[in-house]
Amino acid sequence: MKKIMFIFGTRPEFIKIYPVIKEAKQAGKEVVVVNTGQHKEMVNELLEYFNLEVDYDLAIMDKCNGLMDILTTSLSGLDKIVKEVKPDIVLVHGDTSATLAGALAAFYNQVKLGHIEAGLRTYNKLSPFPEEVNRQLTGIIADYHFAPTELTKQNLLREGKSESEIYVVGNSAIDMLNYTISEDYTNDVFDWVGNNKLILMTAHRRENINDLDDMFKAINQIAEEHKNEYKVLYPIHMNPVIRAKASNFLTSDNIKIVDPLDTVNFHNIMKRCSLILTDSGGIQEEAPALGIPVLVLRDTTERPEGVEAGTLKLVGTNPQDIISEVNNILNNKEEYDKMCGAKNPYGTGDTSKQIIEILSR
Repeated sequence: MKKIMFIFGTRPEFIKIYPVIKEAKQAGKEVVVVNTGQHKEMVNELLEYFNLEVDYDLAIMDKCNGLMDILTTSLSGLDKIVKEVKPDIVLVHGDTSATLAGALAAFYNQVKLGHIEAGLRTYNKLSPFPEEVNRQLTGIIADYHFAPTELTKQNLLREGKSESEIYVVGNSAIDMLNYTISEDYTNDVFDWVGNNKLILMTAHRRENINDLDDMFKAINQIAEEHKNEYKVLYPIHMNPVIRAKASNFLTSDNIKIVDPLDTVNFHNIMKRCSLILTDSGGIQEEAPALGIPVLVLRDTTERPEGVEAGTLKLVGTNPQDIISEVNNILNNKEEYDKMCGAKNPYGTGDTSKQIIEILSR
């Protein structure tokens, strides 16, 4: 396949699809890059940093409000682009509205579809919402399923996908670390941390919004109890509801709330932290590659192989459970070292190369 169209719209998508774009260009493919513009500022910063020019930008967030608007506007714009470009294959990543819209646009125009990071499942359509349904619907349409692990392959097989269409290639999030991590990286955050150790947290899931009060109370208590040894950095989501709750409940001087970090800063700070508390998806794959324990602030995860491998622990949103699990890992060196040393199940950094070699064959 010579002409490959890449579609993305959010920062997490870009992080995982950029290494594949680079590999395709190095292999001499004709590459067409489409940005739906769902995360306008955050993605534009990355495009500028990595000096990547897009061929089409739908700029949907200039005219959309809500999930339905995002999906339908993306689909309408992508349909026109696919008709114009006539690619040999469309590649989408993961589980966003851009993923589903790109899958549908390819299907309606009878163009082959490759799904990067295929087969992740919770089998709870509301967790994560709307990502779980986006991912499953994309899986129905896809012709090539690039699964990160054997477990995700088995999910696809149980759903009736042909084994000949499934390729276990690892996760391209690991590839991206090669482009972002720098040994001589510095940041003012480290001056604030001083001689303490750093706990990095993220919390932004839609399904967690109603639980944030209790989650933040728990994290505030943790910050106070461990103030002589640890500090907590929280790059906060732009959602005003989340910001208001954080302002009300994250009152400890030992917690620093900052605006969202770009990918390069986030990866480099993550590499230098001691523990991560998160409800994010991608971090569950990236942190294990860096040997950092992750406590997942969700009741479900579509990345159970990380839990099975011991790199992740699912702790939920109950405040007492969060406090108990954090204290257990911070106060138990054997448990901490065990999580640090667990084998990362998401590959070794050659996912992008594998994908392009498969398409070349």
